[in-house]
Amino acid sequence: MTAFPSLRRYTEAEYLALEERAAHRSEFYRGEIFAMSGGSINHNRIVLNTVSALRTRLEAAPCEVFAADMRLLVEQHRLYTYPDVAVVCGHPELVAGRNDTLTNPVVIIEVLSESTERYDRVDKFRFYRAIPTLREYALIDQYAPRVEHYWKGADDVWMFEEIAGLDGALELRAISVALSLRDLYARVAFDASD
Repeated sequence: MTAFPSLRRYTEAEYLALEERAAHRSEFYRGEIFAMSGGSINHNRIVLNTVSALRTRLEAAPCEVFAADMRLLVEQHRLYTYPDVAVVCGHPELVAGRNDTLTNPVVIIEVLSESTERYDRVDKFRFYRAIPTLREYALIDQYAPRVEHYWKGADDVWMFEEIAGLDGALELRAISVALSLRDLYARVAFDASD
């Protein structure tokens, strides 16, 4: 994350007001506002492929998929962020008085970028684990067909698996959906010119 150069701290209300008028999305944490960088063509392809596959598979389920423009509040940490993909089961719970900020995802998926990889793997995952409803977290590599998948197992212990290769599948247990890596990586070119 890159913070706006400023000596002042913002309140959550100030951040939300600025965000409503902003030309680009920003995250908010502990009074600081962090500009989000744009995604590459492969990043966008993977997000769209993931949303499309989930939407199709969840059509008859009581779950709904949201894309990168839906903000999320991690209440315990007072972090406002924009996950690449979020799935909510049941009624979406929103921040009081807002129709643009979720609080109850069951699944969160992020597409890794060189600039956000460490943040997504370490800090953001630590923040996300504080969400009571969250059951699964997946990190999709945009440079090779590889997914890091975390899910809450017995006694709420986080488990991990890595899925590699286009013949693999991401099994999202909380929503009973399997996503083929071949589908997630449709049209993705694994070269330096993405």
